[in-house]
Amino acid sequence: MSAFADIPFEKYHGTGNDFLVIDAETYVPDRRGLAARECNREAGVGADGVLYLALEDQYSPPRVIMTLVQPDGGTAPMCGNGARVAGQWAMERTGSDEVMIDTQSGTRHAAREGDRIAVEMGVPTFQPRGIPATAEGPLLEIEIAGLEVSVVNTGVPHAVAFVENVPDEYVDEDALEAGVDRLDAVDLDAVAKPVRHADIFPLGTNVVLASANDEGGFDQRTFERGVEGETDACGTGAVAIAAVARRLGMVEADEPVPISPIGGDLEITFDGERATLIGPVVHEFDGTVKSTHFSFEP
Repeated sequence: MSAFADIPFEKYHGTGNDFLVIDAETYVPDRRGLAARECNREAGVGADGVLYLALEDQYSPPRVIMTLVQPDGGTAPMCGNGARVAGQWAMERTGSDEVMIDTQSGTRHAAREGDRIAVEMGVPTFQPRGIPATAEGPLLEIEIAGLEVSVVNTGVPHAVAFVENVPDEYVDEDALEAGVDRLDAVDLDAVAKPVRHADIFPLGTNVVLASANDEGGFDQRTFERGVEGETDACGTGAVAIAAVARRLGMVEADEPVPISPIGGDLEITFDGERATLIGPVVHEFDGTVKSTHFSFEP
């Protein structure tokens, strides 16, 4: 007899960056296939990725091992909003207000701050070897594929561009005349894809657009590698904007930097060069999906 296995999941989002969360102890025969199918917003549940979380509650504080499988079937070494979701998930199960999160880019401390989750994101690197990028010296305000960007790794690589530097050919002039702000009028796919796939990035890069706002921070749009499209939020991208803005002297080095992606509001703080990402996490609903695995009983 053959059957498809039911795989339970929980749906969470951090400022609109949404994930299916599956306990890593659950047997999933094809993680890549499940992500490709169920992250699809028309044919599946719809998400920016699948988080496999393994809780180790024998430690103090508890630990959770996080693996993110993206819609293209690949894994990402770090995801800021995913890490905040992992922190919330682990805190709900342990009653602890802090956890340690093991990711492919290192161990991160997460803590509850009121109704928000704060995750330490480490020290952003501007050195090409750590991005990685095939170049010499920090890549600040350089032109790549026709776009002026500054490149930083905040767990994953990001090419950050400020919207005033986006060429007019990528901006919908009719939208501007109708009152749409320049950031929203940019054709993100068109401007981002050549940068995302530029030869200088052997592993590719995320592409982030930023626009200074009236709150002393920045509005954000992100073309995310692995999703291969725009996401409502990107935590590592928010940290990238703040890190680049600090490096270029656009914000005070010791002040919090508010970042507003499409899906909500985030805050980036720095302790020296070490960044922390802070924002809300929402548990949306629970459900099950089918595996693609056939099991046979004698």
